Amino acid sequence: MVAKLIDEDPEGAYGYSRVALRLASRVAAVREAAGFAAYANQKYSEALAEFRAARRMTGNIDLWPVMADCERGLGRPERALDMAGAPEVHKLDKAGQVEMRLVAAGARRDMGQLDAAIVTLQSPELASNAVQPWTARLRYAYADALLAAGRESEAREWFAKAVEADRDGSTDASDRLAEIDGVEFVDAFDESESDNGNGNGNEGEAQDGHAADGSEDGVS
Repeated sequence: MVAKLIDEDPEGAYGYSRVALRLASRVAAVREAAGFAAYANQKYSEALAEFRAARRMTGNIDLWPVMADCERGLGRPERALDMAGAPEVHKLDKAGQVEMRLVAAGARRDMGQLDAAIVTLQSPELASNAVQPWTARLRYAYADALLAAGRESEAREWFAKAVEADRDGSTDASDRLAEIDGVEFVDAFDESESDNGNGNGNEGEAQDGHAADGSEDGVS
């Protein structure tokens, strides 16, 4: 139930996780689920405690990146960086290592080290043309760091690459790209405009107005 709710209703997932903890606190999967529910609600101290408990029970290293991100959430980017350089990282699979790279770059940004964040994200996974589950997020993070550093043309290129890889809409890369290009989106069904059009008693003019708005701005 927690896994089903965590994206659509994080607060509900958190509530279910607390009930599950009372009933089965010695089950590693329950502790891990409780950790993710707390994490989704930005309760980083609770999340870290649950992830640590799950890891003690199973010895599983997969939670290392999200544990490091909890340290960031608690305002301790230095600890996140320490974890990024720990031997445990070498035991992660490729997806886990990419996730750890993202966390480390975020920690660098937390510390005001933009150039270091950009360098941290530069990797074979970023340069690869192959699209993997992590590709869109990695390209997005790189584009966002470039933009923060004032390198707009490079940022635009990488936001565009993120859009290409983002097949399930996991990022807002298309919106960020449109923002750089100065594209504005207009709601063709704006209620206030529709009311004004009906009030004038000239439906044809109202429709022409919407069509003109749409043709000017377009959708990327």
